[in-house]
Amino acid sequence: MKRLLILGTAIAALFVQPAMAQEQKLLNASYDVARELFVAVNEAFVKGHPGVTIDQSHAGTSKQARSIVEGLEADVVTFNQSTDIDFLAKNGFVSTDWTKAFPNDALPFYSFPAFLVRAGNPKNIKGWADLGRDDVHAVFPNPKTSGNARYTYLAATAWAKEEYKDDQEKIQAYITKIFDNVPVFDTGGRAATTTFVERGQGDVLITFEAETRGIEKQFGKDKVESVIPSVSLLAEFPVAVVDKVAKKHGTEALAKTYLDFLYTEEGQKIAAEFGHRVHNEKVAAEFKNQFPEIRLVKVDDVFGGWEKIQKEHFASGGTLDKLYGSR
Repeated sequence: MKRLLILGTAIAALFVQPAMAQEQKLLNASYDVARELFVAVNEAFVKGHPGVTIDQSHAGTSKQARSIVEGLEADVVTFNQSTDIDFLAKNGFVSTDWTKAFPNDALPFYSFPAFLVRAGNPKNIKGWADLGRDDVHAVFPNPKTSGNARYTYLAATAWAKEEYKDDQEKIQAYITKIFDNVPVFDTGGRAATTTFVERGQGDVLITFEAETRGIEKQFGKDKVESVIPSVSLLAEFPVAVVDKVAKKHGTEALAKTYLDFLYTEEGQKIAAEFGHRVHNEKVAAEFKNQFPEIRLVKVDDVFGGWEKIQKEHFASGGTLDKLYGSR
């Protein structure tokens, strides 16, 4: 009997070992203000995938991209700027045709730079023009480390290009005024939120609409309130499998399934619940009344695309360096 018991235990162990071997873990490197969104996404995803663990890393996406090249073993990235994924592609971590791997050019949802002001809007801040006032101090992170802040810089520049009919001298003076009035440049969007909400610095926080809605909900309209400008810049959130890392980990199929989940009706509904605008028509219709109408201009139309922006604005010695270098 003992021999049979021992034999049965040994056989059972043989079946347990493959099951344990099938347990998998993913690391998702994401942008700084997406923490709460991916807590909800990950909880929903693992319910349908027993034995799977999703870990998160959050920071400015430019910093995240550099960290991956330097050794951060992220299986997937969910960024807020395509140039940071292009950087990974150029360094052999992501497929060069990554935009074709998922629907909508690998862009599951979108947002735009919006404003968060103190309760009652004491400075009467309504749009981009107000950021050029002497008495308005804007809070946003360092554009050198934060994709969030780069969108802010580009959105303000896009508005100025329209307002000043492409007069470069007036545009530069306007952007310089905004930069001069920023009390502190944090490295990422969440740190800028802390500076504005908890430390009480500045008159207006500029961040993605999704973040302003989340902060307003968390702290209450008796402390802060969202302001949606009449026009802003479309901010799209690209995703990709980090092929080099996923292949090493044996997680390529799981990584793709995870990012596919963002496009499902459930994944799109979670994104909408956290303030993101989505492409799924059914979900978009369901949440339509929660999202004010706004005119969104596109990077390609205003600036000629991300490659041109990178060379003219964000490369060493570019426009951003000239404006920001002394700060």
